[in-house]
Amino acid sequence: MNARTERRQLPGPVGTLEVAVDQPDGTPRGLALICHPHPLHGGTLDNKVVQTLARAAVQQGYTAVRLNFRGVGASTGSWDEGRGEVDDAQAVLAALHTPDQPLLLAGFSFGAAMAAQLAARRVLAGQAAAPLVLVGPAVQNFSVPPLPAGSLVVHGEQDDVVPLAAVLDWARPQGLPVTVVPGAGHFFHGQLPLLKQLVVDAMTVFAVRAAALNPSR
Repeated sequence: MNARTERRQLPGPVGTLEVAVDQPDGTPRGLALICHPHPLHGGTLDNKVVQTLARAAVQQGYTAVRLNFRGVGASTGSWDEGRGEVDDAQAVLAALHTPDQPLLLAGFSFGAAMAAQLAARRVLAGQAAAPLVLVGPAVQNFSVPPLPAGSLVVHGEQDDVVPLAAVLDWARPQGLPVTVVPGAGHFFHGQLPLLKQLVVDAMTVFAVRAAALNPSR
């Protein structure tokens, strides 16, 4: 993402996982794990939407961690149809996140589905719910569990990969608002600054809510 981005190799379920870590100025206020789009369609941690999510997180004082799923970049293994990829994300959290550290889970397209599945898995394990930021979630081809109240979902009005109607059909039973970017396609060409600002604004709200729930922190 920039000259300060640190590439690391972490232990994963089927070998090693490549991650890119970007640190904010000063002491980090938390960790943001960001998942990339479909590996078989060119998705990597260097995807522009994923980088935009990382920049927003860093601006808000978070350590931003982007991982390459198994079989992508320097990560070993091979595509597992969205099953092992959740295990990959969980392994990165196990290596880099501490329980007392605020956590944000985010993802784009396929990565949004993986982030949501990881969030649901953590809740089932008795861990605290983490705020979610999902961009262009791939609700048609992958399971995207219901999200906690207050999560941010952003979708392009003219998305031709995941139709807006499909996302609204998924969100409607949850009473979940969807932020629609007029004229935007799946990859938000020309709209990345707006996307970043939407995420920054949402993270500000997340921080206010967290402070209200934990006044001693």
